[in-house]
Amino acid sequence: MRIMIIGAGQVGRHLSRKFSAEGQDVVLIDRNETRLRRLERELNILAVHGSGASVRILEDAGIENTELFIAVTDSDEVNLVACLLSKKYNVKKRVARVRNEDFLSADAPLNEKALGIDMLISPDRAMTAEIMQLITVSEAFDTAEFADGQVSLLGYVINENNPCAGLTLQQLKQQKGSYRYVVAAIIRNEKTIIPGGDDRIEFGDKVYLMVRKQDIAEVENMFNLASRLPELVFIIGGGTIGFSVAKRLEALGINVRLVEEDADHCEFLTENLESTLVLNFDGLEANVLLEEGIEKADLIITVTDSDASNILASLLAKHHGARKCITKINRHDFIPLLGKLGIDVALSPREVAADMILRYVRRGSIVSVTTILGSDAEVIELKVPDRPKFKDAPLKSLFFPKGAIVGAIVRDRQVFIPSGETTLQPDDNLIIFFTKEAIQHVEAFFEH
Repeated sequence: MRIMIIGAGQVGRHLSRKFSAEGQDVVLIDRNETRLRRLERELNILAVHGSGASVRILEDAGIENTELFIAVTDSDEVNLVACLLSKKYNVKKRVARVRNEDFLSADAPLNEKALGIDMLISPDRAMTAEIMQLITVSEAFDTAEFADGQVSLLGYVINENNPCAGLTLQQLKQQKGSYRYVVAAIIRNEKTIIPGGDDRIEFGDKVYLMVRKQDIAEVENMFNLASRLPELVFIIGGGTIGFSVAKRLEALGINVRLVEEDADHCEFLTENLESTLVLNFDGLEANVLLEEGIEKADLIITVTDSDASNILASLLAKHHGARKCITKINRHDFIPLLGKLGIDVALSPREVAADMILRYVRRGSIVSVTTILGSDAEVIELKVPDRPKFKDAPLKSLFFPKGAIVGAIVRDRQVFIPSGETTLQPDDNLIIFFTKEAIQHVEAFFEH
């Protein structure tokens, strides 16, 4: 598949690396020639210097043979114009990154449908949704939903109080209620393990569980965990993300204190929020944070435009007693390091946005795709092809590719957490966790 990406910023670079590693035919267009040449040397891609809103540049880059067109520059106008130009060349799918809310609401005069663009992506909206999911399941450091929200993939850190530390998966399966979840992956020393029965869960591991939504509380109890909504939340940064999260938390009846350094913007926040207490000071002022009760906070969310400020504010709040922090970080390559500093959750808006785009790329009957933050693993939801080898076949008999595991099965809107004895039917939706080495094997498994 030929994929044309406009913009070699963080989203464009992340997608180019991902697609190139999978053997896709990637064309990357950007006005920064130095950045392009560096990426061209690093990746197996075609780099074209110029504007993605130029017909000549698009034609020179081979737009007429492109199946997927992704415009992710920092300019809404360039992204929209580029996508509109691509329509003339019968590109199958078009994706544009936008920040302006005027394009994003369903009743906007120029929304996705009116523009003829398959997907408009707002990194800020995607971040808000991700943060709210993490607040709902507060013990998890990562979360994703599948099967229209019926199935959750949840990442937990195994601490010293966890009764499952030291047990093999085979031993876990002998415990009451183990049929309610699948251990999809273990991340240890930054390496992703798709575990078998003899693999052991160790203290400090990051464990991903596939769970039906209605079983989350019971499964957490087995792991000595108990998610609950926070009572007091501090938000550092009153930009689009901070404002949106505050409004959603207000709707849940949560006590919110929003810290914003800009006095004029504080007036806007005060006028447009109801119960949130808006505070005008620098989020790194420890004395003021203590005066406002940071030590009592169940959660601190740092979403300023500065990575350094977000990291320092999170560490400062944790030092003074805040229970958990969610930290916005633009440099996604820093994310694996932040856990060692005591940061509970680090999210990159650009990486979250890139996740949303991946669902348009896979071959076959792919329903959705999610990448695992700070890992080389992915989760896909796909439809089982109507082939004889899959009909009434137990999972254990199918010789599923190494490095992949079926975490859940959706059949007629009912969700099953599978075992080796579980049989498949054509048109089942499978939710599969796999490492990057297994991607092509998984695709081939369902194509042949």
